[in-house]
Amino acid sequence: MPIATVNPATGETLRTFRPFGPDEVEERVAAAHRAFRRYRTTGFPERTALLLRAADLLEEDLPEIARTVTTEMGKPLTAARAEAAKCVKAMRWYAGNAEALLADDGPSDADVRDSGAATARVHYRPLGPVLAVMPWNFPLWQVVRFAAPALMAGNTGLLKHASNVPQTALYLEDLFRRAGYPDGVFQTLLTGSDAVEGVLRDPRVAAATLTGSEAAGRSVAAVAGDEVKKTVLELGGSDPYLVLPSADLERAAATAVTARTQNNGQSCIAAKRFIVHADVHDEFVDRFTAGMAALRVGDPMDEATDVGPLASERGRADLEELVDDAVGHGAGVRCGGRRPEGLDRGWYYEPTVLTGVTPAMRVHHEETFGPVASVYRAGNLDEALDIANDSPFGLSSNVWTRDDAEVERCVRDLEAGGVYVNGMTASHPALPFGGVKRSGYGRELSGHGIKEFCNATTVWRAA
Repeated sequence: MPIATVNPATGETLRTFRPFGPDEVEERVAAAHRAFRRYRTTGFPERTALLLRAADLLEEDLPEIARTVTTEMGKPLTAARAEAAKCVKAMRWYAGNAEALLADDGPSDADVRDSGAATARVHYRPLGPVLAVMPWNFPLWQVVRFAAPALMAGNTGLLKHASNVPQTALYLEDLFRRAGYPDGVFQTLLTGSDAVEGVLRDPRVAAATLTGSEAAGRSVAAVAGDEVKKTVLELGGSDPYLVLPSADLERAAATAVTARTQNNGQSCIAAKRFIVHADVHDEFVDRFTAGMAALRVGDPMDEATDVGPLASERGRADLEELVDDAVGHGAGVRCGGRRPEGLDRGWYYEPTVLTGVTPAMRVHHEETFGPVASVYRAGNLDEALDIANDSPFGLSSNVWTRDDAEVERCVRDLEAGGVYVNGMTASHPALPFGGVKRSGYGRELSGHGIKEFCNATTVWRAA
């Protein structure tokens, strides 16, 4: 895949970039290794000042970088600005909380004495250069939610970004440079995916984090496993959205529209499978369909646009194949299901509601990366949970009910990394983020995320 900015709203190639050769990659890996040996000895006051400066610069750059993001991957400009603002918030959160999150801890005094020690503590030390393989759908946020905690912990970063967002990738390297980070602390590797294995196998690279497809995760995990290196993987998602009889249907339906179409429907944590109790199924579907059909599809640079184009022509074709397969196996199309009229340039697809979805359809098992919702009718909570868990993925989940007993049951039985009650899934720097099953392993964000790339070092001193 060429490294290029291709505007998904028009299909026009705007800029192409020469991939780094082996010598340039080697130079950057060596620089990351050299920088780590110095940077790991810096204190939290210095790291905090650097990250706060990066946050301030990003805030100043927000209008310009938002336009770059929209141009490269097609999300509405309002969403691109919100993404950049969220990155600023996360940087400032980690700048203010990292020292406390990584404070030394250890066992109780009684357990210290029982171990035969005078003192026993756990120190959290950085691992080294971390390779980050990142996707195009949130090209700023996905990187920052790795970089902010990793850099505050004292690691250095090597970013291999998606090939269709090269200008965003280069901007991020420049952002940290302008903030005053030492040379080599954060660098972009402008390469194709074929270079990832060589970088990961390099003994100077300590670990890797990847957000992306299941196939990409398998590949990186296999190499890392062979090299015995730590990885964090955030892969696909097909999040269930349970609507039970006591739910506020007006709010549930309105939130469902946003939950399915955020980022043009191209989000791992977007709700994708809407599992509705039979008692409220028809009313919910009517409300949900009306909301989806009312969305405005168009130019992502237009402030009035709700849904822009998909990021690539291949992505739209994949989505069309899933919808065609579902219809061929008996699914109903309540709205959408086609390319919108009047938008002949670019890779647009109408917000779509499929009803009567069954396990015979590919959409039941595969992730729909676009504004297509699959709706199921469930006779009771047991059936709803069975449908929800009948998926290879387990990233997050949503539950709409006013019944506390149903909430507790869902928290206990849903196979997911998160359960969001009467609201939609969203990431926040203070909350751990990640999944189970084929959605990956490890956690990003919060104290869990910052410790993923730390060496928990036991320090024991004899009595």
